[in-house]
Amino acid sequence: MEEIGPHKSSYGLDNQGLEQVGKVYWNMPASALYEQAIQRGEANLSEHGALVALTGQHTGRSANDKFIVQEPSSQDNIWWGKVNKPLEQAHFEGLHKKMIDHLKGRDVFVQDCYAGADSGTRLPVRIITECAWHNLFARNMFIQPDDSELDTFEPEFTVLQVPSYQADPAVDGTRSEVFVLADFSKKLVIIGGTSYAGEIKKSVFSILNYLLPEKSILPMHCSVNVSEAGDSAIFFGLSGTGKTTLSADASRMLIGDDEHGWSDDGVFNFEGGCYAKVIRLSREAEPEIYATTERFGTVLENVVMDHKGRLDLDDNRHTENTRASYPIHFIPNASDTGIAGNPKNVIMLTADAFGVLPPISKLTPEQAMYHFLSGYTAKLAGTEKGLGNEPQATFSTCFGAPFMPRHPSVYAKLLGDKIARHGVNCWLVNTGWTGGVYGTGHRMPIAHTRALLNAALDGSLATVETEKDPFFGLAIPKSCDGVPTDILNPRNTWADKDAYDAKAKDLVNRFIENFEQFTDYVDDEVINSAPKRA
Repeated sequence: MEEIGPHKSSYGLDNQGLEQVGKVYWNMPASALYEQAIQRGEANLSEHGALVALTGQHTGRSANDKFIVQEPSSQDNIWWGKVNKPLEQAHFEGLHKKMIDHLKGRDVFVQDCYAGADSGTRLPVRIITECAWHNLFARNMFIQPDDSELDTFEPEFTVLQVPSYQADPAVDGTRSEVFVLADFSKKLVIIGGTSYAGEIKKSVFSILNYLLPEKSILPMHCSVNVSEAGDSAIFFGLSGTGKTTLSADASRMLIGDDEHGWSDDGVFNFEGGCYAKVIRLSREAEPEIYATTERFGTVLENVVMDHKGRLDLDDNRHTENTRASYPIHFIPNASDTGIAGNPKNVIMLTADAFGVLPPISKLTPEQAMYHFLSGYTAKLAGTEKGLGNEPQATFSTCFGAPFMPRHPSVYAKLLGDKIARHGVNCWLVNTGWTGGVYGTGHRMPIAHTRALLNAALDGSLATVETEKDPFFGLAIPKSCDGVPTDILNPRNTWADKDAYDAKAKDLVNRFIENFEQFTDYVDDEVINSAPKRA
């Protein structure tokens, strides 16, 4: 085994059973990983210096191929079901051994890094990949130790990604040839059969979501920014709700765009980079993110590029889920510490394609827990096969169900405790439709959403007179500078008021039906804050 690289850890790969691999590339810098990726035919160079890689048939997460080993140390803490599916430890061990055998004589790349900007709780993670570009992805996404720390770096968890190795479902207990398997007792994640880089990122997120609640830290699928005065804000939201766009505010410093923890001392980024969607990205609308696509060090995933290295961000021939992975310091107003104080505001974003929810409403702490557990947004007609002509209500508890190993009530209780302890204002913001459902109404103007958010974050909206929404019990502000008064109550924007009432009742019923799974786990105050069936 030949070992190459500036900083080889004294905690060698023999600890991971990989002493018979070929060359080991330890903690290589971006330039060396570029060279290896291009030489090996894994990726190509764009005209402005980004590295462009294709992932083949798997252009997104394989959620149905994710399993957690059912073993004594963790099995009583896991929320078993559709999201967290059990796997026998013998199957895990068998697959792991076959992966190690598969790697004999093959080169591997190692990145030793941290997950978590808070030095007191950060998780040392070793990412081992067979592809150089995946190792660059890991280097971008996680936090780099100092050179002096790398020599003695000892990981607490290891992620091993080998796309060229596929499972045999009949033998290995998996659903398909793809597998993303976590064993908390072995502190190991193994990934095979897929080249989608996001599996690495989300596996580490899932590990933190399991570990941190025991330290009274709330792990969150959210973005965070902070004002010059030090007031931080949390933005929860599912894909398409504006989480990344709205937190990228030139007047506020970006802490991070996707994954954070909330401890007694404040909030902190889990990551050292961003993984932004770039399909139809506009230089005019999102100049800071657009600029990262033209930089050396950025990894572009499934972006279309011609033979001259010119990118076409509008082309979705490979997937709608085109991505850019880049270090967070590529964003000009990003924090260099990844840490901020306790938030004054929590924003829950939804893109309501039914046109029912207000553009902004103030939540009580109990309503905040209810909507956090609900995790609502709406998929649009035509965006996915089988959706038909009507929008589809989507509920992803804690705004990140696929990555939550524990029962959602664990995370909701932590959120409720922290909201109460720090006197946080909570807001529900609809970035979706107004004046009717998708196809009849129109998307909420982003200028109005930003004006409402700015008023919420500077504190002025918290003192405005409100009216109560009769369907969800939400407190709707009656006025906001820079926003037409008549759009604040969504019923006013519909020409057919009876149609609005019918659609609102329908959405209330969907909320109630979805929340039935949580009623045994929350206090009466949370249940009483729920919308009432009409």
